[in-house]
Amino acid sequence: MTSMPSMPRITRVAALTLTLACAFAPLEAPRAQQAAAQQSSAGPNAPLPADKTTRHEIRLPDGRTLAFNATAGSIRLTNRESGAPVADIAFLAFEADAPERARRPVAFAMNGGPGYASAWLNLGAMGPWRLRMDAQAARPSAPPSLEANAQTWLPFTDLVFLDPAGTGYSRALGGEDTRKWLWSVNGDVDALATTIRRWLEARGRGASPVTLVGESYGGFRVPKIAHRLQTDQGVGVSALALVSPVLDFGRFHARRGLFEHLARLSAYAATVRDATRREDLADVEAYARGDYLADLMRGVNDPQALLRLNARVAQITGLPVEIVARHAGRLPLDAFVNEIARAQAKTPSLYDARVLGLDPSPFGEGPDADDQMRLGLHAPIVQAMVGLYRERLEWIVPDGRYQFQNEQAGRQWDWGERSRQESVRDLQRAMALDPALRTLIVHGLTDLVTPYFETQMTLDQIPNTGDPARMRFEVYPGGHMFYSREDSRARFRDDARALIEGPRPRP
Repeated sequence: MTSMPSMPRITRVAALTLTLACAFAPLEAPRAQQAAAQQSSAGPNAPLPADKTTRHEIRLPDGRTLAFNATAGSIRLTNRESGAPVADIAFLAFEADAPERARRPVAFAMNGGPGYASAWLNLGAMGPWRLRMDAQAARPSAPPSLEANAQTWLPFTDLVFLDPAGTGYSRALGGEDTRKWLWSVNGDVDALATTIRRWLEARGRGASPVTLVGESYGGFRVPKIAHRLQTDQGVGVSALALVSPVLDFGRFHARRGLFEHLARLSAYAATVRDATRREDLADVEAYARGDYLADLMRGVNDPQALLRLNARVAQITGLPVEIVARHAGRLPLDAFVNEIARAQAKTPSLYDARVLGLDPSPFGEGPDADDQMRLGLHAPIVQAMVGLYRERLEWIVPDGRYQFQNEQAGRQWDWGERSRQESVRDLQRAMALDPALRTLIVHGLTDLVTPYFETQMTLDQIPNTGDPARMRFEVYPGGHMFYSREDSRARFRDDARALIEGPRPRP
């Protein structure tokens, strides 16, 4: 999930995330130091509660009962040189009963922002319990009741949900320099890679095939974590699942970049047509790659090109030609969002443009609404997670706030030079280093934040490394959190199972 604070609509889109690279290196504390820390319950660096394992069962649609252990706990990271505490990283692990648990696949999942805990993927798609996240449930007063997740991934992989420092119950320890390191591109990757290695080693799971799953900014960080695990932490990775990812942040720094218009045109069309298949947008994709790009390249001083652009873009988006003409056929996101549902006094969610919210200022220059899909689900998710920890997992953090979204982390994230931040190179290097590594990339059709066609254009520029089947790209009905729809959630589960269980390609 990519976080955007409340601000004018187009500014929120541009505010999608990034960080500083500092020289911290978190490693495991000496055992004596850990024991001493566990005995102390006072002070700002006091440890989180001891790990707690509970026993559960859920009933699957086919009548089978799935039994599993759930462990809520944390891993303390320390500075390699000084031994000073750096962070407590909280995790939720679900491990199904299996005859050879030490070799059973395990998937580590994380969301994005940066500044979000992993509850979106946990309660929305993968975990054993699910919270309704459809349009009808996207309101703060919706009941935070959990039900068994018929599409949980537990039948084919164990699950570990990680909350980066400052999210969930995870926390940064130490001073300002430590926090800056944790809230940076490289520091975040180092901390999460270290946490994954530590979890595997502590549980004797070094032989388990490892899958990394990341949504939005999480999809950006996953290739970097995979390469860091391979080359620094000494951990092999079998599969990657990137959910609604941004692979290259350079697009946000191009002034009226032509490729940004290409990227979103298909998502606009999917919204207007209520498309359920990518095939329904084949004509728009062909136009974007061909005549649309050609006319954009002719510039704003070619009257015939402008006439063609305005007419066709108006036809595709359903907006009046005069509105499209104001932007010379280069329809920016704010113009589309401001106008597409104005007649209904509503505004679409940037995360799923088919989900409409009430506009509190319907006669204003543009809508002034909070995002219905993102913020409408905020309160139900927080209360569901607090109840899950307290009532089912029996892991209670005294005076602790569950930080689902840390807006401070998002605002203060240090990207270095943001326009140069991308994870395509890490993805290519990780897959080249391990010919057995496979990747699944998935998007929603009506996601305006990370449009699927942008990723398609990025993938088109990546040469095949070994077997082309190792890289799979799928587009489902829905938006950024497409798993809010049952059919898309089921397709995602099936595609993930094929990714994890399918035959490995030959080197």
